[in-house]
Amino acid sequence: MDFQLTSEQQQVQQMVRDFAATHIHPHVMEWDEAQTFPLAVIKQLGELGLLGAIFPEQYGGAGMSYVDYIHILEELAAVESGIALVVAAHNSLACGHIYLAGNEEQRQRYLPKLTSGEWIGCWALTEPGSGSDAAGLVTTAVRDGDDWVLTGTKNFITNASYAQVAVVLAVTDKNDSKRGVTAFAVEMDRPGIRAGKKENKLGMRTSDTAELILEGCRVPHANVLGEVGHGFIDAMKVLDGGRISIAALSLGIARGAYDAARKYAAERHAFGKPIAHFQAIQFMLADMATEIEAARLLCYRAASLKDAGEKTTQWSSMAKLYASEVAVRATEKGVQIFGGYGYIKEFPAEKYYRDVKLCTIGEGTSEIQRMVIARNLLAE
Repeated sequence: MDFQLTSEQQQVQQMVRDFAATHIHPHVMEWDEAQTFPLAVIKQLGELGLLGAIFPEQYGGAGMSYVDYIHILEELAAVESGIALVVAAHNSLACGHIYLAGNEEQRQRYLPKLTSGEWIGCWALTEPGSGSDAAGLVTTAVRDGDDWVLTGTKNFITNASYAQVAVVLAVTDKNDSKRGVTAFAVEMDRPGIRAGKKENKLGMRTSDTAELILEGCRVPHANVLGEVGHGFIDAMKVLDGGRISIAALSLGIARGAYDAARKYAAERHAFGKPIAHFQAIQFMLADMATEIEAARLLCYRAASLKDAGEKTTQWSSMAKLYASEVAVRATEKGVQIFGGYGYIKEFPAEKYYRDVKLCTIGEGTSEIQRMVIARNLLAE
């Protein structure tokens, strides 16, 4: 399979790289220390079309491919992974669910505001007692005439504090674990929905992660996304795309850590010569570069299948599993190459190391990815 980039894809890649270098890189540590959500920068990304990158122009999107999307997330994550996570959750999850399951009226109502960056979206599946376990959901939606009344608490919701609309998964039939969940588009200015506690995180601190609390929130039936009882089935399809985005984000962190380590190894001298001249350092750099390129090919494979309209469940999970674990190894080697300076916040290695761990946890842990992959392999 040929993954040679077109001139247009190279231009997109360079555009995002230049934007990140100019508007994000100078503020990385300041924002990280203060847990700043850089709303102005997120709005600028919307103006560039990056908050609607993978959606058709008729909904205000940029009409890009998933391969383009990989480059966008990689370039952002190589500089500031928290911002990449904001973009990924907005595109792949919130907008992705509305585009996948929404009817034409719902797409026209929500997507233009989201793809332009006028609105920010969040996607609310995870709860305090359930992540990948749909049977553990306790947030409920009860029909009341032409409305549904939603009650429950979601947690670890990216963008929750800044979103104007949330896609909320709630139980509508307690007796059916697979077809008893329904998705709703819930505007955040409705009575009964609010963001709760903002989490104080190890890494990706520029992204907003918070609770989403629903206290008898009344939502019209017109806000049901897809069929009643079909929410979890649609959510699993949404996650196929979301896992590609986390793989791309992982790729960006790994590449950023590698680039920083390689540069440092060429500049840092020990025993009269650059440490890059020592075989121990060379072997670490060689392993980092090789695994990063292998992860990149898996990302491209999953993205190209997504662009072709094919089922990507197995390949999305493979890309997410491998890229995230490669990134963890790469950032650990990066800290080791920096030595004592790898432990100091004035140098970039420690931040990549802190940021990366979420990639093996979010949108399905590595253990869940192995279960998904094995299930698909054995079903062949």
